[in-house]
Amino acid sequence: MELELKIPQEVLDIIQKLKNRGFQAYIVGGCVRDLLRKEKPKDWDVTTNAKPEEIQKVFPNSFLDNKFGTVSVLTGSVEPSLEKVEITPFRTEAKYRDKRHPEEIKWAKTLEEDLKRRDFTVNALAIELQGGKQFRIIDLYKGVDDLKRKIIRAVGDPKQRFQEDALRLIRAVRLATVLDFNIENQTIKAIKENAHLLRFISKERIRDEFLKIINAPGFIKLAKEPGTIFKNLKGPVKGIELLRKLGLLNYIVPELLETVGVTQNKHHIYDVYEHSLRALNYAAERNFNFYVRIAALFHDIGKPRTKRGEGLDATFYNHEIVGAKMTEKILKRLKLSRKDIEKIVKLVRFHLFYYNVGEVGEASVRRLIRNVGRENLEELIQVRMCDRIGSGVPKAEPYKLRHLRYMVEKVSQDPISVKMLVVGGNEVMEILGIKPGPKIGQILDILLSQVIEKPKLNKKEVLIRKIQEIGQLSNQDLEKLAKEARQKIKEIEIKRDEMTKKKYWVT
Repeated sequence: MELELKIPQEVLDIIQKLKNRGFQAYIVGGCVRDLLRKEKPKDWDVTTNAKPEEIQKVFPNSFLDNKFGTVSVLTGSVEPSLEKVEITPFRTEAKYRDKRHPEEIKWAKTLEEDLKRRDFTVNALAIELQGGKQFRIIDLYKGVDDLKRKIIRAVGDPKQRFQEDALRLIRAVRLATVLDFNIENQTIKAIKENAHLLRFISKERIRDEFLKIINAPGFIKLAKEPGTIFKNLKGPVKGIELLRKLGLLNYIVPELLETVGVTQNKHHIYDVYEHSLRALNYAAERNFNFYVRIAALFHDIGKPRTKRGEGLDATFYNHEIVGAKMTEKILKRLKLSRKDIEKIVKLVRFHLFYYNVGEVGEASVRRLIRNVGRENLEELIQVRMCDRIGSGVPKAEPYKLRHLRYMVEKVSQDPISVKMLVVGGNEVMEILGIKPGPKIGQILDILLSQVIEKPKLNKKEVLIRKIQEIGQLSNQDLEKLAKEARQKIKEIEIKRDEMTKKKYWVT
């Protein structure tokens, strides 16, 4: 198979240098898969029959990256995907001691031996440089056909592949999710049979794959009818549902399985699990960040443990508190950072915040800001939007959520106050040689009105001169100017508030 592909010069140079030294060299793995899909590779991998020490002799600006013999060559490129190119010797792997790491690494003599050990056919493709711009695709396991058919299929015996490295169990789901592929039947069967092996994998590695699933692109355009979320799966909901159906979710987030089939009350038309998937789907549709996506998926995870009664009048009192504690436990188990855990837990804990226009005042909004953090308010509102769409309502952002955004900005704005001035009452008294009294406030009001109009005036030397000028005015003229200044400040406050309302389409 011959074709032309757009391969960066940095990669071509690396291959050519290896070949000039008498070594074989091929582009291999996920970057080949991405190239054939007309996607830009996120990184580049080369495999060779050179040993690690031989690779480093060819490329002095390199370092040994891991115990598998991978050498990272620093290219000097400003392109992130090309800052380093990983070169790994052909290898074959012996018996695996812990369902993840081979007991020993053996260097192989041929590319065929190396490709045989790889996980999925779409990742077992290689490109051979043939001179000029000509390349040959090496495809020993019908990976090109699987790319065309959008199939994830294990190389060789799927059971053996998963028993060698159990992380491949969740990686199969991640690839199917990110690429929007289907998993081949024999591979599905082997995943189900070997799902229990996932418990041998470190939580950090599981976390990384799980977050890639959560952050996957794609979403489903949903009808309101219950059950439609499970048809034509795509995006993160496809990944979560695959994890459930293949028996893997039990080893990642078993708490989520508790929500399956748990009916709700008159306010909901979906069970808790479907509602959570619909909320996650909307987060993906709006391209919300992973904090919002996880919070959308977990926001009602406490409902099964707080449910009382059945039917239309069932209750779930304090499910947000129980859910926040459960979420914290889950995220700690998955080894997320403390900062990320705190943020997501807050989004789950306060997703039921109460806000009705005309009922909730500025004090309540300030309290919400204190509880959640000003920096998390927008994401909290996004979680509420996901919750609403996940409940089957037609509008994600009703008037009251826009009004809340307005109120948050309003109470967060620095008040128009004499504290904005670089001088204060003490300076006025010292410059004019006067004692405390109403005259000081009048002078500061006049200064403030002038500074609001011309911010460049807010310099100490400028305001000192103005204090001296204003101090010469009669009491009657001073009171008149101060009154006009206060009116101007009030008009500016009203105008600023009107502009903020207009920003959020509220009245």
